[in-house]
Amino acid sequence: MNQSIVLINAKIYAENQMIPNGFIKIKGMEILALGWMTDFNEDDQSDIIDLHGQTVIPGMIDIHIHGTSGADVMDGEIAALETIVQALPQEGTTSFLATTMTQSDDNISKALKNAADFIQNFQKSGQSEVLGVHLEGPFVNPSMAGAQPVEFIIKPEIAVFEKWQQLAEGTIKLVTMAPEQQGGLELVQFLKQQGVVVSIGHSDATLADVKEAISAGATQVTHLYNQMKGLHHREPGVVGAALLLDELYAELIVDGIHVCPEMIQLAYRNKKSEKLILITDSMRAKCLKNGNYDLGGQLVIVKDGTAVLQNGTLAGSVLKLKDAMKNMLHFCDCTLEDIIKMTSINPAKQLHISHRKGSIAVGKDADLVVLNSDYDVQMTFCRGVLAYQKESH
Repeated sequence: MNQSIVLINAKIYAENQMIPNGFIKIKGMEILALGWMTDFNEDDQSDIIDLHGQTVIPGMIDIHIHGTSGADVMDGEIAALETIVQALPQEGTTSFLATTMTQSDDNISKALKNAADFIQNFQKSGQSEVLGVHLEGPFVNPSMAGAQPVEFIIKPEIAVFEKWQQLAEGTIKLVTMAPEQQGGLELVQFLKQQGVVVSIGHSDATLADVKEAISAGATQVTHLYNQMKGLHHREPGVVGAALLLDELYAELIVDGIHVCPEMIQLAYRNKKSEKLILITDSMRAKCLKNGNYDLGGQLVIVKDGTAVLQNGTLAGSVLKLKDAMKNMLHFCDCTLEDIIKMTSINPAKQLHISHRKGSIAVGKDADLVVLNSDYDVQMTFCRGVLAYQKESH
């Protein structure tokens, strides 16, 4: 069975170069070889897939996603994560952080234990890989709650985080929090020491607060512009800080709903592709039709691509990462190289997994996405196994 797969006649966006007509040889979960077609020697042991000039990019990494296809990380069930890992390859997402939200201690604990169990016992190639957990809340600012239920928001506390990280068996990789809250900076420092990424989000921090948080170890902001202190001419807030300070990566929901195209352009001009990370922040209604859905025990109404709470607050998205990529190309006139930075290289850097993910190179995981000339996903390989293939009509 352990036959190698070779993709031939492909336009390959490899780690250090673009190969206009090349091949990629996959063996097991890894990339065994890649190069120009002129150097390709066919052997009988390989399964050959001719891509006829289609483009291959690294698998995309979604560091902020709650759910899709009727399932949510907060369901706290193996079946929910099974649904998510099987659905994501169709949008070119080959790995992700299972994202929690502000909820009761019991519900968060259940979701964390479930994620740890899944990662250790149910993970397999041929589906999107759960890289760990993104703990979004409950250490956020009630005034910037958005769709995070206010009644479950708590002050940042190291002991609470430690308990959760133990339940998660060390799989919490990223925490969204408001550093200006009492105990915030102490938690930022602690997380930094533990190697956990700190992202400022659902926050009313001033520029001075953000600078303090950076000194303590924060390196990112969560869904730039959404639920954070906005830009004011006498107080730059979190938005101004994010646009100004090179230390910070910024997540961006490029659905054209959460952030208008012009503000996406502003972010792109200031942060460039080096410091932006495209995310979906999608919830269970993604890939489903218009209707009423649940998000952390709250009613969410989904209509024509927009998900809102009953009071009209945006409640996550139904965005697919492949569409965020296309929107970004359209709004900002950027290159595919720029997209790869924002969807693969940057998230891999932030999560300290560049040794195995984020780019196409020998020895790295064979997480690959095949695109046609319209940037539509044709095939997705997750750790060497074909996880999705578009039906041909």
